[in-house]
Amino acid sequence: MGAQLRVYKRRIRSVSATKKITRAMEMISASRIVKAQRAVAASTPYASELTRAVTAVATRSNAQHPLTTENPAATRAAVLLVTADRGLAGGYSSNAIKRAMQLTERLEAQGKEVVTYIVGRKGVGFYNFRNRSVAESWTGFSDKPTYADAKTVASTLIKAFVADTADGGVDELHIVSTEFVSMLTQNAVDARLLPLHLDEVANGDEGPAKAEIFPLYDFEPSAEGVLDALLPRYVESRIYNALLQSAASEHAARRRAMKSATDNAEELIKSLTRLANSARQAEITQEISEIVGGANALADASAGSD
Repeated sequence: MGAQLRVYKRRIRSVSATKKITRAMEMISASRIVKAQRAVAASTPYASELTRAVTAVATRSNAQHPLTTENPAATRAAVLLVTADRGLAGGYSSNAIKRAMQLTERLEAQGKEVVTYIVGRKGVGFYNFRNRSVAESWTGFSDKPTYADAKTVASTLIKAFVADTADGGVDELHIVSTEFVSMLTQNAVDARLLPLHLDEVANGDEGPAKAEIFPLYDFEPSAEGVLDALLPRYVESRIYNALLQSAASEHAARRRAMKSATDNAEELIKSLTRLANSARQAEITQEISEIVGGANALADASAGSD
């Protein structure tokens, strides 16, 4: 019985140590998510207005720019997958990976070859474990991305997009990331960055009120030159916003997962404590029974000798 009590106490100490770790990670994620939310709120208006500016230039001119003109015979598509560098974030990375796999299957069903680019060690590990090819990957900044990181990713993707498919280029650029809705809700989403969906941006997402306020532009030196300057910044801003959204979602998912782990640890400690108390009570009862039995034996022996 004493050995069983020692086992319970050892398990209680182990779970208590784990609880301290999960509590600390929960507090760290809770503090970082505030900064991540502010970064998302600061970057979203810029990305939205830059998208509108690109749309206005493309729709108010006759320029046939490769970054806004869809190829009807597209054969290759690039998919940028944004995951986490670290685990312990619930289903954050697995949901994004699942969404990327669904997008890949949909593109392959259309007869397109998919070229995968990945941000985050979790996505890289998933693809490497399954021997899936990855064109390029970036790690080390998933929880705190900067604009320089987004620019590095965007430059690689733009180079692949403007290159000929015979030279390893792609006809489309898609991104799979996680949209931060609230502290409790984060959704894995996919979107096509290039070629730009001019009709959807102009008429769908922002309503007819905003769709009517595009001004008239004079282009100097030309509409193509303006698009050459604007579209790389458009891709950078969209990727940067997706990285920030994913970072906020990662912190929120990790905070929720660590809170759940902490609560489970508390429940397990209570359960083990009850079992330890029962084992100690049984041990005490057994010792009392042995003492009483020994006393009765001594009393009987004394009475027999008399």
